[in-house]
Amino acid sequence: MRHFAEAVCDRTLLVLTLTVAATVAGPLAAPALSLNWSIETVDSNGWVGEWTSLALDSSGNPHISYRDVFRKWDLKYAAWSGSAWNIETVDSNGDVGWWTSLALDSSGNPHISYWDTTNWDLKYAAWSGSAWNVETVHSDGNVGWFTSLALDGSDNPHISYYDKDNGDLKYAGWDGNSWDIVTVDSNGDVGLSTSLALDGAGNPHISYYDKDNGDLKYAAWSGSAWNIETVESDGNVGYWTSLALDSSGNPSISYLGISGYESDLKYAAWSGSAWNIETVDSNGNVGLCTSLALDGSGNPHISYVDWANWDLKYAAWDANTWNIETVDTNGDVGYGPSLALDGAGNPHISYHDSTNWDLKYAYAVLAGDMDRSGKIDTDDINPFILALTDPNAYVAQYGIDPDLAGDVDGSGALNTDDINPFIGLILGGAASPEPVPEPAILTLMTLGGLAAIRRRGKRWVVALRA
Repeated sequence: MRHFAEAVCDRTLLVLTLTVAATVAGPLAAPALSLNWSIETVDSNGWVGEWTSLALDSSGNPHISYRDVFRKWDLKYAAWSGSAWNIETVDSNGDVGWWTSLALDSSGNPHISYWDTTNWDLKYAAWSGSAWNVETVHSDGNVGWFTSLALDGSDNPHISYYDKDNGDLKYAGWDGNSWDIVTVDSNGDVGLSTSLALDGAGNPHISYYDKDNGDLKYAAWSGSAWNIETVESDGNVGYWTSLALDSSGNPSISYLGISGYESDLKYAAWSGSAWNIETVDSNGNVGLCTSLALDGSGNPHISYVDWANWDLKYAAWDANTWNIETVDTNGDVGYGPSLALDGAGNPHISYHDSTNWDLKYAYAVLAGDMDRSGKIDTDDINPFILALTDPNAYVAQYGIDPDLAGDVDGSGALNTDDINPFIGLILGGAASPEPVPEPAILTLMTLGGLAAIRRRGKRWVVALRA
């Protein structure tokens, strides 16, 4: 099939005319919704990129904490300015930077919890706006494994972690003056793979692994006591937990499930009265290093490692089914991924490239979502035309590569071949699930006014009022 477009401009009207082969009949088909991924190396200076943790600021810019693995053994931090990565060393005092966990405060300043391997201590670093303030939170024994950090509404830090000496789950919270350190669970060897989230009242919720029993456990502070329960005990389950709370404060947990020589990605969600548990991916040995985030509709998204092939994978629930895809297969990649969703619900993932010992970063956009709203509708028509006719202006306005957003046909670049499938998305996809009858005249609201889309013989004509 051959496609081309011609643009005619006057004071009031921009017309795109699409010519299609005579064999095309019926409504314009809508292609399947898909994500286009962009992958880049953030830091390749030495052996870097272990134990990554990712957060997005209010502009959607990524910030990553991670460990410099070889010779330096430092805690490092990378932030995207909008045009370049700014990379710095946060702490170089000994062998530090294990199990980093990053959060941004209300001013966008980074806070990081991590383990000091030299002294076996839990440490915490916070950017004041002009300097890094680094302190030891807990130094009583071998403490600080598997740290997980969250900030409350007053930007006070809270950290869950594992006490290796005693085999306990521990929790530290800053009250504005001092650290309050408590033992949450000491029933056996518990507290590995901790993941912390705070509810709307600032109460901590923690998922973690019970090593003695091979169970997934969950602890929540009620305001006066810790309520502890076993979420799943079927097989060896609960390592590599990741916890998120929905808008009602209900917990969801992604984790690794092992049965015999096979491993699966699993997911548990509290309905308000019971835990709903399911296997997300059982294709090979999968589910290592899970990272969970919920979108604005409460749908779960999970990044994880296929450790049979050492590939980075991503699973997303669309309210009907799990959509699973492989993000990066270039070498042994994906270890220690950290997932965050931007305002449009698009995934961003930091991770380690074990082949090249680099820090990598991947992000995706919904193909055809030209205005970065998180959905495809008629508001995307004008940005699509701008991307085709003036790519630099599109980048300046929307801050994203037009090839990434507009490549609907999967060719790797935006061009006139994307016009027909893009119109198919608008007419038969998210904007209108019903087929378009022929001949048809649809009046659609767009950013620029009214648009008419009509079939004229062999042609689809899109007219936009300027």
